Amino acid sequence: MPSEITKDRKLLHDDSEGGRNLLVLAVLSLFVGGVAGLVGAVFRLALIRLDIWRGAWIHAAHHLGWSGIFPVMAVTTLAAAIAAWLVRRFSPESSGSGIPYVEQQLRERWVGNSLPIVIVKFFGGLLAIGSGLALGREGPTIQIGASIGHFLGGIFRRNENERRVLLAAGAGAGLATAFNAPIAGAVFVLEELVASFEIPISVATLGASAGAIGIARLMLGEQPDFQVAMVKHLEIGDIAGHLVLGTVLGFVGVAYSRAILGALAIQSRLSKIPVEWHAAAIGMIIGVLGWFAPEWIGGGDNLTQQTMNGQDMFGLTAVIFLVRFVLSPLSYSAETPGGLFAPMLTVGSQGGLLIGWVWIHLFTKNPVVPTEFAIVGMAALFTSVVRAPVTGIILVIELTGTFGLLLPMLTAAFAAMTVATLMKQEPIYDLLRTAR
Repeated sequence: MPSEITKDRKLLHDDSEGGRNLLVLAVLSLFVGGVAGLVGAVFRLALIRLDIWRGAWIHAAHHLGWSGIFPVMAVTTLAAAIAAWLVRRFSPESSGSGIPYVEQQLRERWVGNSLPIVIVKFFGGLLAIGSGLALGREGPTIQIGASIGHFLGGIFRRNENERRVLLAAGAGAGLATAFNAPIAGAVFVLEELVASFEIPISVATLGASAGAIGIARLMLGEQPDFQVAMVKHLEIGDIAGHLVLGTVLGFVGVAYSRAILGALAIQSRLSKIPVEWHAAAIGMIIGVLGWFAPEWIGGGDNLTQQTMNGQDMFGLTAVIFLVRFVLSPLSYSAETPGGLFAPMLTVGSQGGLLIGWVWIHLFTKNPVVPTEFAIVGMAALFTSVVRAPVTGIILVIELTGTFGLLLPMLTAAFAAMTVATLMKQEPIYDLLRTAR
């Protein structure tokens, strides 16, 4: 209830600000961020290795001829089933992205056990995403970071309100590590998770993101996740194209959210079927698709980078866009650990690139690079689905290093948010939290 949320935030503020322990909380936030950054970096490195192994395994299976499709299907089916079993057996709270669960814990009292969540989210996420499900790495790292924050708060005998501050800070550290985006990690907590810029929460969140990125960059490097050629500062006349882009992707975002909810609704109607069998069926579909197009499955970073490079023609990009639009909600319905951000960014980049090609062909004679539309498209779709425009814009800037596209992103995010709001589509994590 809103009154309870307001009361809880006031307690967080009063306990820390009037109190005695703001300095301790700040120091602890650095420690929480460092631990979350270490675990998140190891998770990312493991996923990179699994992506390489998956591609090599599928390539090797092709040497068996058509019969090679069966071992590929067997591996993806088994991995997805085991990931779903781990969630059901040891930590039901670890299902899905984890963000709705974290939000719920911030609004209510903590329930569940931190260590099983961390363990299941880590290994279940490796199995699910590593096997090729179209899920994001940020879901596991956000919930792992939040659980680490709450757990360490207990170890250091912090009160319940301070542990919840550390929980929120740990979640931001998890996002910062997932995308090498410390500012986006902090802003995500303040804009989405707690919707508050109170001093104790802000201090802890900034400290945890700084601690996480300090450790993670030692292991992952300092380069943005996506390498993009230098983009030019767009002229005022180009803004119309991004207004159209944001409008179109606003509708796409609404459809994407409804696709996720629809996939989950179908899964709930099949509740008599064990969740492991449902996940296994999805894993089998992933295996078949991976046999024919191994680069189309998984979290989608390779596809996003490919889109940034403008390597594919219009027709192929449109096909991949449609496949990923369906594959991501389908994968999420498997109830294995995995997030929505990375697949959403892939769909947004492809949608933006397609709109950019059409806009250039029909309306402009200027040499506007479609890649710029792909970058702006990520921020627009994120805004439409999550309804956190500041986080989306900062995240995309940190992911690509394209500060010159701030104005187009603002324009597209404005249009996307307007469309989604007028269509009365609630933010996806509010819907998922209600559906729990």
